[in-house]
Amino acid sequence: MPKSTAENAGNLRQELKRVLPSILHGGGGGDDSGGGGGRVVEVIDEAIRILGCLRKQELKTESEVSCSSESVSTAAASSPADVPKEFMCPLSMKIMGDPVIVASGQTYERLYIQKWLAECDRTCPKTKEVLSHTVLTPNHSIRDLILKWCQHNDVELPNPVSDTDGAVHELDRDHLDTLLQKISSSSVSDQKEAAKELRRLTKRAPSFRLFLLRERPDSIAQLLSPLSSSVSAVNSKPELQEDLITTLFNLSIPEKNKTLVTENPFAIPLLAKSLAHGTMETRRNAAATFFSLSVTDSNKLIIGNSDALKPLMDLIEEGDSLAMKDAGAAVFNLCTVLENKEKAVQARAVPVLVEKVKDGVFVDASLSILALLSTHEQAVEEMVGLGFMSDLFSIIRKPSCSCPRTSENAVVIVFNICDQDRSRLKTVREEERQNRTMTYLAMQGTDRAKRKANSLLQKLKRISGAL
Repeated sequence: MPKSTAENAGNLRQELKRVLPSILHGGGGGDDSGGGGGRVVEVIDEAIRILGCLRKQELKTESEVSCSSESVSTAAASSPADVPKEFMCPLSMKIMGDPVIVASGQTYERLYIQKWLAECDRTCPKTKEVLSHTVLTPNHSIRDLILKWCQHNDVELPNPVSDTDGAVHELDRDHLDTLLQKISSSSVSDQKEAAKELRRLTKRAPSFRLFLLRERPDSIAQLLSPLSSSVSAVNSKPELQEDLITTLFNLSIPEKNKTLVTENPFAIPLLAKSLAHGTMETRRNAAATFFSLSVTDSNKLIIGNSDALKPLMDLIEEGDSLAMKDAGAAVFNLCTVLENKEKAVQARAVPVLVEKVKDGVFVDASLSILALLSTHEQAVEEMVGLGFMSDLFSIIRKPSCSCPRTSENAVVIVFNICDQDRSRLKTVREEERQNRTMTYLAMQGTDRAKRKANSLLQKLKRISGAL
């Protein structure tokens, strides 16, 4: 038999397969089965030599290919990198595919800690402390680290395994019920503690959003009960108010919840109250909730019939950029309904939004809303009285300073103003003579802008002949 350690791994394995039967059968099998005990010892020595050669070959090439099943017990092939202990579930001792954090701060594989909590006392397996609740929070940081380590070491990331499919456990239900009871209690400290926890849970665990409204019909009433007495009650608990309104925003995110929230008699009035009387963070989150709810058509009239539009416009007028964005998005959605345009005009939408455009702030969103309102007679009168047409012409003449949609909304407003008040066509005619504004837009604008510009040019031709 060849003695060189340079023999390739494939030939070595073939040689090993040839001699193993003689060893396994005590000389009674294989090509060399006729010898006695001494012969078996020689064959064992030969197998050891082959294994040594194979080990050297594997170490030399750093191959990760395992030896054949017959030689697993004695071969010394290369081992994979050691798994960091932080990546191993303390219960399964396996790499975690879906790590979650329990109330004690320890991290486990979701499936194994779920089984532990279902079958054992409500304690942390590692620290032995009694858990204050059984909510499992995904540990995204650890999972990202595990993913990077697996990619670097060419190890397949375990698939997340769960037996709940996002369902809320019975113990979790008890915890949520306890939190809702604390919200309704007379102790302000209990209310604050429960509100912060509900805000956190509804943000990180989407399953709770559906559970609370679907299986606990009174949850909104309980959630908002600390704010339902008076404006002074709202103002006296700013942090509590912020957490409760943010929780309501989280609950409004699922499509299935939007109608349930809006139809609750407590939700919209208290949102409007918090929008008018609250910290800037609370007002911003209340506006974001109105935006979320107004995505559903059936909610737009309900919100419009509340006291929401006035504080929404106030927030656009005096809020920061994030607040203006959320409030503006809500107002836009609401004004897609004819009945709400009148209410928006009464809420001073036109002067507030025109002022934003003149100041060069919040221009795109303001023009989008004004384009919707420009079919309303009073809105047009206010725009004309504020000298807004000259600002619109300036926007159209400077397309490099705005996106195409901005110029489009500007010409839509001009068109609607002229449609409501034909005397304004003289202003358009003078602009066209001096700057060829409509001609330019008819060639360079969006499809909608081209249609509106061409329509205006046709109107000009009818009143004064060809330019």
